[in-house]
Amino acid sequence: MAVDEISLRIEDALERALARACGPSSPPLLANALRHAVFPGGQRIRPRLALSVAAACGDDRPALAAAAAASVELLHCASLVHDDMPCFDDAGMRRGKPAVHVAFGEPLALLAGDGLIVLAFETAALTAVIDPLRAAALATVLARSVGMPYGIVAGQAWESEESVDLETYQRAKTGALFAGAAMAGAAAAGFPADLWSTLGHRLGEAYQAADDLRDVLCTPEEIGKPVGQDEAFCRPNIVERLGVAGAAQHLKALVAEAAESVPECPGAEALKQQIHAQAARFLPKEAARAAA
Repeated sequence: MAVDEISLRIEDALERALARACGPSSPPLLANALRHAVFPGGQRIRPRLALSVAAACGDDRPALAAAAAASVELLHCASLVHDDMPCFDDAGMRRGKPAVHVAFGEPLALLAGDGLIVLAFETAALTAVIDPLRAAALATVLARSVGMPYGIVAGQAWESEESVDLETYQRAKTGALFAGAAMAGAAAAGFPADLWSTLGHRLGEAYQAADDLRDVLCTPEEIGKPVGQDEAFCRPNIVERLGVAGAAQHLKALVAEAAESVPECPGAEALKQQIHAQAARFLPKEAARAAA
């Protein structure tokens, strides 16, 4: 599947979802806050993963796969809205523009995050008209990837504890939704979702390592959000533990493990190649040179 085609499927599915939530009867400011949180997007890594896994599994229900991808991205956007709020990171910028709470105020930011979560599950639920069993599997995957005890809600909550194991924290904060994306793609295509958990978790760990490296090496202008957050909030960071070169090597090893974990499916080899190609974009240039 061409990259442009993937982008079109993701953006179309998101537009369809937001159209349901942000119609003429919606509170205008809240509707604008939802759209501000979703568009324009970042790299859409998680929904791309969902569609790539669905494609590898045959993608025999394209509309269901697109809905799965949109649901994953809506949950991710919701997590960013809440993560940026003053009660958490107090970050004023996201994706190169004002964070939702800066642009619309804290009450609307809180409601926007909540609205996106509900919209994600509505988007998944509506796929029941296509295939009820797959829709149920998809909703379960999404719930587990965002909820307690191992989802991104738990990941956010670990930041309020006095101490936390780095792997436990990052597995929930980042890995859970990556695993959810891979499993959602499989569920949408009618394949056993649990078999894809390792792939998602390894990619999530790799992305978190890249994010830790960007937090140390990049400027706010380069990544479109504040940097130095881990040090400011005393959070565990893989660069602090392994150094730049060690973190970069760790990232590469995680990507290799992710590719090797791809379950047997019609498009396994193509997916493995795609994982290696896309993961090369994770590393900041300075880290790539250090790991060479």
